[in-house]
Amino acid sequence: MKQSLKKEKLLGADGFDSYYGGLFENRWPLLKEALFAEACYLELSLGGEKPYFLDPASVCAALCLDTSRSGDDVDDDGDGADFCIADLCAAPGGKTLVIASCMEKEAVLYSNERSPARKKRLDAVVEENLCKELSSRIHTSCSDASLWGRREKKSPAAVSAASSASHSAQTAFPEHFDAIFLDAPCSSERHVLSDKKYLDIWSPARIKGLSVEQWALLSSAWRILREGGYLVYATCALNPQENDGVVARLKKKFPDAHFLSTEDVKKIFERNMQRLLPFAKMPECGFSLEEVFSRAERTEFGFHILPDTAFGCGPLYFSCIKKCNF
Repeated sequence: MKQSLKKEKLLGADGFDSYYGGLFENRWPLLKEALFAEACYLELSLGGEKPYFLDPASVCAALCLDTSRSGDDVDDDGDGADFCIADLCAAPGGKTLVIASCMEKEAVLYSNERSPARKKRLDAVVEENLCKELSSRIHTSCSDASLWGRREKKSPAAVSAASSASHSAQTAFPEHFDAIFLDAPCSSERHVLSDKKYLDIWSPARIKGLSVEQWALLSSAWRILREGGYLVYATCALNPQENDGVVARLKKKFPDAHFLSTEDVKKIFERNMQRLLPFAKMPECGFSLEEVFSRAERTEFGFHILPDTAFGCGPLYFSCIKKCNF
């Protein structure tokens, strides 16, 4: 009886406040206040018709994907792609832009979005915000990335072509990609707080359902990552169940999952940041990307950028993982 009453109370705005107050304890009032504050945005100008604005915390996460090519990499798939990168839940497209600005000349980026409406937005961002040299190396598709880890093997180019004809097209290509960015659908508590319609219907059940979906995406992403490849799993969720909780399942199921050290992640971030800087303009808020990254709080398996300590940026969780057997 007490348990059912407790669950009943954890509904709507009051339930939301109780739930996250329990997670963050004394920190919650200041964190909640920071979530309501107006966010600052970085401006990206990549040679397209217009600039693109996005949260610096999102930029930091995308910059932690290692898209560099090792000297002994070769193309052994015969599909013309020397170095394959995937952005699996790519809409609206900001992180695709960041990754595109950092990738090497031989790289091809496959940006996927399962929602047809959001995929149209992704297409527009790629077309309007990138120079032709970069946009020509980005292929967009519309399919469910949680199904990409199936045994049947097709090239990403085939996915892109098929999904152009049919939004229901599905495919699979195990161990095809050298680098994968997975910004999984999540609770997005900052947006929930700002919209009474969603806050009024909030419940912990949504977190549980999303974590199941996130695991389906992450396990699929792992299966399509080549040995030696890098994966960044990210969410804008506050709760650990959608963050470390999902990544912990990867560690348990796949012994070839190696979590990068803080020092290794920092090296990747700094290298990619140097590639991005010519195209980026920080907001006039008195902080740099390096400072935002330095405020990322270490968790068991990743990092968490939270707005009460990171100049209003975030929330953004990310975990950096390498696929290797040793």
